[in-house]
Amino acid sequence: MTHIAAVRCAFPPHRYAQSELTDMAARVCLPENADRRLLDRLHGSARVDFRNLALPIEEYEKLTGFGAANDAFVSTAVELGRESVSAALKAARLTPGDVDLIMFTSVTGIAAPSIDARLVAELGLRPDVKRLPIFGLGCVAGAAGIARMHDYLQGWPDHVAVLLSVELCSLTVQRGDSSPAGLVASALFGDGSAAVVFAGDDRGPAGPAGPAVVATRSHLYPGSEHVMGWQVGDGGFRVLLDASVPAVVRQYLAQDVHDFLTDHGVTKEEISAWVCHPGGPKVLEAVSEVLDLPAGALDVTWRSLAAHGNLSSSSVLHVLSETLATRRPEPSTWGLLIAMGPGFCSELVLLRW
Repeated sequence: MTHIAAVRCAFPPHRYAQSELTDMAARVCLPENADRRLLDRLHGSARVDFRNLALPIEEYEKLTGFGAANDAFVSTAVELGRESVSAALKAARLTPGDVDLIMFTSVTGIAAPSIDARLVAELGLRPDVKRLPIFGLGCVAGAAGIARMHDYLQGWPDHVAVLLSVELCSLTVQRGDSSPAGLVASALFGDGSAAVVFAGDDRGPAGPAGPAVVATRSHLYPGSEHVMGWQVGDGGFRVLLDASVPAVVRQYLAQDVHDFLTDHGVTKEEISAWVCHPGGPKVLEAVSEVLDLPAGALDVTWRSLAAHGNLSSSSVLHVLSETLATRRPEPSTWGLLIAMGPGFCSELVLLRW
């Protein structure tokens, strides 16, 4: 098994109430004097109370094109990455020199050298540390990153690995994009980072006992490429977000979960912790409905959505962090971590405390 030694999150210092962000979206996305009733309705129904932004709110109207936004992504990602990885290693009672692999994931900016490369010297990682930057998985990447770390540590059970996710969704908002998808994104997505420290089975948990990764499963759904992603243009990343996302969840997720748990001899009733990515109210309602979850099963996820919005790949890691901090399950009980994203796809991770 792969041991999760620590999870720590970091957020930019610029924090705003949803009402302030609604007004900003009206200025950035809508034509002057446009009817903003749809915008107000979408922001009001997102179940988001606050979000953190990479930049002070007044700076967004000054951003001129993809280059300026991406420059802000690189500098902020390095700062948040340094903060979250340092905190996670300290919590795991490990040093930067202990790290054998660092995986970096984001879908909200690009960098070459990659963010992980820029952090090696700043964090004090070894020059021979293995690096694996990943782009394109979007919201599913937090769960997929855990799964791929598990794969790696099966082959290198004496190693320590770090997964770093930084998502600065606010920097992708397109000026003048008043499409329904653009307005939903402006209502839902926030900025933040998360770092997870893993230890292979031979290494064993270095710090306070966290859950072990027992098994994982990926599922790519045919003919669903249009459901979620980016349209990349001169202005950067323009969001593609189809209204059919909850329907895809309803069509596939229940059978996926049932088959996965059955293959490992676990029943749904034995799951004590549901660690679910906060994709948005309609998605969470669909997850709860098709899995027939007990009342309160997704409370940590709903709180994460309200406090920070949807952080793309960082979100499910934030939910995992909050689960460990606020309602640590009993030893030997099971957990299931779930995320979905562009492809359209899902990733399931079976955990045991």
